[in-house]
Amino acid sequence: MSFIGFVKKGNKSSGIAALGNTVLAIVKGVAAVISGSGAMLATTLHSLADALNQGFVFFGSALAEKAPTKKFPTGFGRVINLFVLVAVIVISIMAYETIHKGWELIQHPKESTDIWLNVGVMLFAVLIDGLILFKAMKEIAHESRSVAKGLGVIAVAVKNVRLASPPTRLVFYEDIIATFGALLALVSIVIAHFTGFYILDGIGTLLIGLLLVGIAIKIGYENTLGLIGVAAPKEVETRVAGIILSDVNVVDIQSLRILQEGRKYHVESYIELIEGLTLAAADDIKIRVRDKLFEDPDIGDVTMGILETDQIQTWK
Repeated sequence: MSFIGFVKKGNKSSGIAALGNTVLAIVKGVAAVISGSGAMLATTLHSLADALNQGFVFFGSALAEKAPTKKFPTGFGRVINLFVLVAVIVISIMAYETIHKGWELIQHPKESTDIWLNVGVMLFAVLIDGLILFKAMKEIAHESRSVAKGLGVIAVAVKNVRLASPPTRLVFYEDIIATFGALLALVSIVIAHFTGFYILDGIGTLLIGLLLVGIAIKIGYENTLGLIGVAAPKEVETRVAGIILSDVNVVDIQSLRILQEGRKYHVESYIELIEGLTLAAADDIKIRVRDKLFEDPDIGDVTMGILETDQIQTWK
């Protein structure tokens, strides 16, 4: 596979987020050095962590699309969970540094300079982080098969985020914190400047660090489950069962297990067919049902067994 082909398989949200946060980290870093603002430094570290994470996760999401091999017959889908867990370590380190800086500023508050530079940079950060967040929301709507458009994707994204792929969820959670953190830093900088209550700079920095801790715990928990092997959401199970039962020769599903493998699903099932079929006919039906499942872009692997109906309805 060529490098271009490899890159095209990467998660779009994480790729865009990596580029956007790289620009933000540079702009914020320059402003933090010039102004000496602790809140600005905190959001610089956050943007730097996000840029590293998203670049790392983008690479992992492309690697997870590698075709199965003889040694790894179920593919490489769970690789993305491992990459995201490494990204969580980076977030945790940045959270510690941010909290440490915030506590230092609370103990020894100081005035930051170049207020309008800081305000301009933070407004720019809110705009860029907000656009990245909205892009992630649109990706969630797409991955959850919603037809929502415009601002309607916001409610859909919040409701269906658990149906999104691991890298898209990471971008969504991180940029909620990034956007909120930028707004918090902006408010802290402005109030501290006009009131002289400079301890707010440290409080804002500390809160951003605590938010990073929270997001690290949530993302780490979700991707640990994914790395172990987690069942597909109920909506996916219902959709798969519907595809199987849509065949006129399938009368029941005796068992159905669906595991999430990165952004793909691995389906294992025993289906019951109508009575009186020859082995050849039953095998043709199994192949037909399996091929129909593979038409779903979210399904990466199917293992299926066939049985003659036992006249007892198992699947409800």
